[in-house]
Amino acid sequence: MELAIIGLPNVGKSTLFNALTAGHAPASNYPFCTIEPNIGVVEVPDERLEKLGEIYRPQKLTRATIRFLDVAGLAKGASKGEGLGNKFLSHIRGVDALVHLVRCFQDEKVVNVMGDINPVRDIEVVNTELMLADLEVVARNIEKLSGAAKSGDKEARERVKALEEIKEGLEKGIPARRIELPEDFVVSYNLLTAKAVLYVANVDEKDPSLGKKVEEYARSEGAEGLSVSAELEAQITRLEKEEREKFRKELGIDKGALERLIHSSYKLLDLVTFFTVVGTEVRAWTIKRGCPAIIAAGKIHSDMEKGFIKAEVFSFRDLEEGDEKTLQEKGLVRIEGRDYKIQDGDIVRFRFHV
Repeated sequence: MELAIIGLPNVGKSTLFNALTAGHAPASNYPFCTIEPNIGVVEVPDERLEKLGEIYRPQKLTRATIRFLDVAGLAKGASKGEGLGNKFLSHIRGVDALVHLVRCFQDEKVVNVMGDINPVRDIEVVNTELMLADLEVVARNIEKLSGAAKSGDKEARERVKALEEIKEGLEKGIPARRIELPEDFVVSYNLLTAKAVLYVANVDEKDPSLGKKVEEYARSEGAEGLSVSAELEAQITRLEKEEREKFRKELGIDKGALERLIHSSYKLLDLVTFFTVVGTEVRAWTIKRGCPAIIAAGKIHSDMEKGFIKAEVFSFRDLEEGDEKTLQEKGLVRIEGRDYKIQDGDIVRFRFHV
């Protein structure tokens, strides 16, 4: 899973990136401090994997990972090349989802490119630029396909019809993700507003009230929203693990920004985690909810998908009944076929021939 942290300049993107990845991306108080994207890979926290480690005692415990991109601030007029314009847009076209960070803090030391704090306006400035960029892509493809559509090509005619529906929606301020379209269609045009969005309010820990406006906006759009203090989280990240947990407890913060953001991202993208126990390794894997066993096998190795025979499956929850041998005796280890939909928390052994 790859997520891009986007937003206007000076909203705290690099600070949040540092908090998430324990990185040291430059975070300065002038626009376009970040030119080339900072990239960080983080492990997904999962207590279930820790528990499996205690049960199986493997030599290797491999967590699922998320790749974060910290990209330059999006200036008003980016769709027309303002700021880092086209370069910014090219950096985010390949990601799975967008983490849209919104400034909800006052700080005279950090330049506010919009002049004052207005979270909803700032969200709409960024969203408008993404829509304008998509409109350009849509218009170009309508023009490209119109000749074939007029000459009777059925596929071209259907594509033009769908593109015109997207164009009409974008012109009304409706992002492509809110227009019902086939998955392959959305992927083929790589529209920015088709990507899932997690809105994150970057709040002052002393006055987090403005974050509610961002969370309300997210709910109105059917998206996910949460509030964090990027600066506070970045400071906590610099502490030793034990001090980190103690400090959060004192502040009344149950979970860190990374854990909350990952939880919201999984929910947003409708992802689940399954586990494999192979030899000396216990490993977590991330897939789309409803993914068939044969496709999940292919995520591990293409040979598993090609030679799929069956899957031996039991649930992490069932381990409360005892160890794997006990589960076998109680009939809680199931044999599933290629079309079985992998569930969150499944522990799977794939059988295949080569």
